[in-house]
Amino acid sequence: MYLKKNLVFLPGIILAFILYSLSQGFNNIIGIELLGYDKSPISTAMIAILLGIFFGNAFKVRDGLQKGLDFTREYILKLGIICLGIQLKPFEFLEFGKIAIPLIVICIISVLLVIKILIKKLKIPTRMAYLISIGSTVCGTTAIVATAPVIKANKNEISYAIANITLFGILSMLIYPYFANFYFDGDSLFVGLFLGTSIHETSQVAAAGLIYDQQFNSPEALNIATVTKLIRNTFLIIMIPLFAFLYNRGKTKEGSYSILNIFPYFVLGFVGMIIVRNIGDQVFIIENKDKWIETIDFIRSSSKVFLTMAMAAIGLSTNLKDIKNMGPKPFIVGFIAMLTVGIVCILTIEIYLKIFI
Repeated sequence: MYLKKNLVFLPGIILAFILYSLSQGFNNIIGIELLGYDKSPISTAMIAILLGIFFGNAFKVRDGLQKGLDFTREYILKLGIICLGIQLKPFEFLEFGKIAIPLIVICIISVLLVIKILIKKLKIPTRMAYLISIGSTVCGTTAIVATAPVIKANKNEISYAIANITLFGILSMLIYPYFANFYFDGDSLFVGLFLGTSIHETSQVAAAGLIYDQQFNSPEALNIATVTKLIRNTFLIIMIPLFAFLYNRGKTKEGSYSILNIFPYFVLGFVGMIIVRNIGDQVFIIENKDKWIETIDFIRSSSKVFLTMAMAAIGLSTNLKDIKNMGPKPFIVGFIAMLTVGIVCILTIEIYLKIFI
C-alpha cells in the first residue's frame, strides 16, 4: 500500500529527468559544438525551463504527471540546494573576502532599496519583486528557486522571474567583459570583482571571465570573478531566512507568528554540507584524497541534476497565458536591478576599494 501510494510520483519525476537529459544535450550542442567553448556559457537550467514551458504549453500535462512534478519542484529542488553546499569552501576565501564582502553587501542593500521603491511606484506583486531582487543580487536562478517556497511564490511567478534574470544575465555576460576592460583599464582585480558581483548566474560569471581571459589574456580576472561569485553565493544562507521573515511578518495573527514556522530548514542542510566539505578536506588531505574528490564531484553533479530537474518541472507547470497577464512591469524592475548592481559596483570600487586597497 505504501509503495503503491508513492509510485504515483514516479511518472512526473521521470519526465523531469528526461527533460534534464535533453537540456544537457542541447547545452553541449549549442555551447560547445556551435559556439566553440570548452564549457558551455549557457545555463542548462535555462534550457530545461524553456523546454518545460514549450512542452507544458504545447501539450496538456496529464493529472497523472502533476503529482510527480509537484514533488520535484518542492523536494528534489531542496535536495539539490543542500547538495550545492559541497562546492563552497568559505574558510579559503576569508582573506579575499575582506575585499569582496563589503562590495557584495553594498550592492545587495542598494538593489533591495531600489526595488522596494519600485514595488510602490510600479505596483508589481511583492513576491515577484522579492524573486527578482534575490536573483539579481545573490545567485540568479538558484536563489530564485530556493527563495520561492518560503515566500509561497507560485509557478508562474517563478518562471517569470527566472526568464527575467536569465535575459539580463546573458546581456551582462556578453557586454560586461568588454566594458570592464575599457572602464578599469585592464586591472584584473577590479575587472574580476566587477564581473563576479554584477552578473547574476555562476555559469554566466564563469563565461564572462572566460571571455575576458580569451580576449585580454587575464586568467587572474577569471579566478577573481569566480571566487567573488562563490562568496556571493554564500549570502543565500542569510537572504532566504531574511526574505521569509520580511514576507511573512504581519501575515499571521498577532501572537501566532513565529520565525520557527517560516524558517527554511533545508538551509541548515546547505550549511551542514559546507561544514562536511571543510571537515572532509582536512581529514582526507593525505589518505583517500582521490576518493574524497570523487565524492565531492558526485555530490556537485547530483546537485546540478536535481536543480535542473526542478527547473524542468517548473517549466512544465507554467502557463504562458498567466505570465502574459502579468505585463511588462516586472521586466522593467529586472532591467533597473541589473543597472543598479552594475552602477553601485563601479561606484563602490571607485570610492572604497581604490582608496583602501
